[in-house]
Amino acid sequence: MTSSVCAGAGGVAMALFCIRRYGEEDEHQEEAEAESRARVLLERLQHQARARQQKKQREEPAQGKEESGEPRLSPGGQTREGKGKRKRDSEEQPSAHKQKKLKTKQPRSPSEERAGTEEAADGSSPTKKKKANRRKSKVQQEGTEADSEEDIKQQDNRNKLKKKSDKGRKTDEETQGDETEKKESGEKAEGNKTTEEEVPSVASGADCAPSSMMILGDYEAKPVQKVQPFLPQWLAEPRRVQKRIRDNLCPVGDVPGIHPRLLKKLQMNGIDSFFPVQAEVIPAILQSAAHGFLLGRGGFRPKDICVSAPTGSGKTLAFVIPIVQVLLDRVVCHVRALVVLPTKELAQQVSKVFNVYTDGTGLKVVLITGQKSFAKEQEMLVQKKVTGYCSLADIVVATPGRLTDHINQTPGFSLAQLRFLIVDEADRMIDDMHQNCLNQIVRAAFQGENHSGSNKLFQRTKPGPLTAASSCSPQIPLQKLLFSATLTQDPEKLQQLDLFQPRLFTSVYSEKSRDGTETEQNTNNKYTLPEGLSQCYVPCDLNSKPLILLYFMLKMKFTRVLCFTNSREASHRLFLLVQAFGGVTVAEFSSRLTPNERKRTMKEFEQGKIQLLISTDATARGIDVKGVNYVINYDAPQFIRTYIHRVGRTARAGETGVAFSLVLRIQERRFLRMLRDAGIQDIQKHPVKGNSLKPLVQQYEGALCKLEKTVKNERAQRRA
Repeated sequence: MTSSVCAGAGGVAMALFCIRRYGEEDEHQEEAEAESRARVLLERLQHQARARQQKKQREEPAQGKEESGEPRLSPGGQTREGKGKRKRDSEEQPSAHKQKKLKTKQPRSPSEERAGTEEAADGSSPTKKKKANRRKSKVQQEGTEADSEEDIKQQDNRNKLKKKSDKGRKTDEETQGDETEKKESGEKAEGNKTTEEEVPSVASGADCAPSSMMILGDYEAKPVQKVQPFLPQWLAEPRRVQKRIRDNLCPVGDVPGIHPRLLKKLQMNGIDSFFPVQAEVIPAILQSAAHGFLLGRGGFRPKDICVSAPTGSGKTLAFVIPIVQVLLDRVVCHVRALVVLPTKELAQQVSKVFNVYTDGTGLKVVLITGQKSFAKEQEMLVQKKVTGYCSLADIVVATPGRLTDHINQTPGFSLAQLRFLIVDEADRMIDDMHQNCLNQIVRAAFQGENHSGSNKLFQRTKPGPLTAASSCSPQIPLQKLLFSATLTQDPEKLQQLDLFQPRLFTSVYSEKSRDGTETEQNTNNKYTLPEGLSQCYVPCDLNSKPLILLYFMLKMKFTRVLCFTNSREASHRLFLLVQAFGGVTVAEFSSRLTPNERKRTMKEFEQGKIQLLISTDATARGIDVKGVNYVINYDAPQFIRTYIHRVGRTARAGETGVAFSLVLRIQERRFLRMLRDAGIQDIQKHPVKGNSLKPLVQQYEGALCKLEKTVKNERAQRRA
């Protein structure tokens, strides 16, 4: 009877499996109804089978078996030892084997399935032949019955889990009858737990069984340990230079090794004291060339030098003085010093300083920035004679692009005798767009020439390990000098320059403690600003930015203001707007102007004829604009290095200055975080009330109408 019922249950399970597999094209409602009917029938069959098993167990003489020492049967018809062994075996078998078992069973014909289902539903007794076979193989049939029930349960639980995931319900059988749930919980207590599924059990107030599904990993936020950077010794332990210029001036006569001729030049230009950076760097460069061109200190190759100091701290004079002094005794004119700068204006400024201190020495300084024709610059660099080309320059000041053109296209232009390579604003030169230029310079410096005779003795080769053989053939070393206010401390970027045992000079604060002693602040991975600089930011919206600028100029009476924008177009339109508003002498400074116009504009600004100079970042790099009282960042800078160089146009050489940044409210958090990450904490909030701007609104609207007409006329002229 039990086997027929189980066979009927297996047929129903197979029917349920077929419905699940081949009924996907039907509607969801019909599928749900079919599943519910099959599940009710399945639960009824299982209930009848368990009732018959329990009835048979009560009729067996349990006491007699216990007295005779026979092993007691479990509710499933097996001995306890056999059931435990079967349970262990079932646990060791993977679920994939059981799924294969379901698929490999022989399908029954529809007539047999209907007959078995009707027979089980009516509760009729099985045939005598089946009873006899069941008595002969009772244990095997009951094991098969347990397997079929396990398979049915597995298939049922798979359907439950799938239905839970589709409909988003936590439990699938909370609405079933209490009697069926009690039976299932009793079956679990008897030991038929081949797989742990999430089946509710409410009998005797029990909670739901644990689920077999496990979530790997969690979503809890865990603190990430910050990895401390490992820096080379020359970066981790630099030579500290005092930042407070006025408190640490060094008389010119106290710096050892300076030539008397240069001391006289310094006094003629009104320089009686060196700034802290100059007092440290000048002796270091002079010591590296104390034994002439061929040897450094102690007879070894000279070390490269890196200088990171605030804007306006005198970095230009720190390399001009020692280079001029080292080249004073030169006999043959060759390119001995090369200064590479990112902008034309900065190159002009450095060239002017070299001309001041080389006047009367016989040294020749050549500026190549593209302001003159290429042929004219070639005539300034080399001269062709009967014996070949000869150099006309001892010191070359150049921009990267123009220098690369002359290295590749100017015959006779040689860097084989180059002694000093100076890279000003080194952080910008290290960028990818100029990295190729630096590589070409080094390659040209070590390029072999087809000289004959004794000149081969001094032919330069790339430096290698110091050996006795390499010491027998002296050659001119190439020393690199890097200067910047925002010199990177990224070893990977600095490694591209192939520096030789570099020395780093960096500026730090020096503060007095309560007991009167001076303490140095640790400024690793931070930038330093001029001592006399005051910083403020103005939160505003986009429409009020021009009004705030006009308010500063007209109501606050700002003079000699350098205003920065992020683009050439923004600079030009702001210039036209302020010009249309009136009341302010304004000019623009950008690449829209010719070199002569830019030079004239800068001169008028320094003379005080222009009160507001609107510029792009062309003037933010190293240019010494005299007399700047205020710097206004009309457009907030996107990078901290841009901010450092912009605000560094004021408060130069120990003077005082103020920097204002107009920051949109949506940019305020990011702007302050950028400064905080760079170690800049002393910036103050300076809000401007809306009532202060109302008197300017009417005139400002008229200026906007004039601006619109002017822009249309300019566009028409371009098209024409």
